[in-house]
Amino acid sequence: MVSIITVNYNQTEVTLDFLESINKQDFKNIEVIVVDNASENSPEKIIRQSYPEVKFIRSERNLGFAGGNNLGIAKASGDYLFFVNNDTIIPDNTIHRLVNWLINHPETGMISPLIYYFDHQEMLQYAGSTEVDTLTGRNSSIGYHEYWKLTDTVKPTAYPHGAAMMIPRSVIDQVGVMPENFFLYYEELDWCTQIRDQGFEARVDHGAYIWHKESVSTGKNSPLKTYFMTRNRILYMRRNVKGIKRALFMLFFTFISFPKNLLTHFLKGEFKLAQAFSAGVFWNLFNGKTSPTLGYKYNGLNR
Repeated sequence: MVSIITVNYNQTEVTLDFLESINKQDFKNIEVIVVDNASENSPEKIIRQSYPEVKFIRSERNLGFAGGNNLGIAKASGDYLFFVNNDTIIPDNTIHRLVNWLINHPETGMISPLIYYFDHQEMLQYAGSTEVDTLTGRNSSIGYHEYWKLTDTVKPTAYPHGAAMMIPRSVIDQVGVMPENFFLYYEELDWCTQIRDQGFEARVDHGAYIWHKESVSTGKNSPLKTYFMTRNRILYMRRNVKGIKRALFMLFFTFISFPKNLLTHFLKGEFKLAQAFSAGVFWNLFNGKTSPTLGYKYNGLNR
């Protein structure tokens, strides 16, 4: 069985579109879990009326991407858990391919499909990713804004994509649930790092895909996204890079990255982004590795 887990926050219509795409799947041995992260208007009634088979979980406060998914994990019965953004559409055969790979390759701890843009359905958002550079704290998405055709191959990747990743329940039982202290962004990188440290591999299936309605809630270069990307980039490095490599990253960020980004935002007149960037940096000065404190006003949570 596959448990499909998705998190909703003030996006009822988007979630309903997502659920309809699941109904069209050829793979039927599934359960669907929708976690509502304290939406202003709960979608419970309409979801239960339209999709009575769905397990609906309501959180009375916004627990973030990881916290919401972890509520779903606690209620999931599947052998394989498929974490998928609610702002995606799942085409036929995707779940079938991912499950088959995990069944036949138990060394794989996480697998993602290709991710195409919903509004540009032949343009890729994700076909894998590179390792986080220990000096800059950055990595990149392979295939970003390129046009690739599907191939019957499964390739290694440094990290899966949080918008769509399938993980065996046995791996979660061994490693633990998604780290909640990131709240939004970088949590799948940190989780994958933990899973790889236990000897498992990460993969991306170039024959499976989803369509992603990119930035439905956060938008590109929003203060929300800028804050959490900055905050969690540093937090990820604090948690996963040690010794001289961590010291070099801190020097690089302090004397190169921080002034460069701040100056760029000011020169472009992006004062709110400059404020969000600074808030993300200073959060790390006053919070330990496991503190879940937000430190910034948020208004959404999708990736």
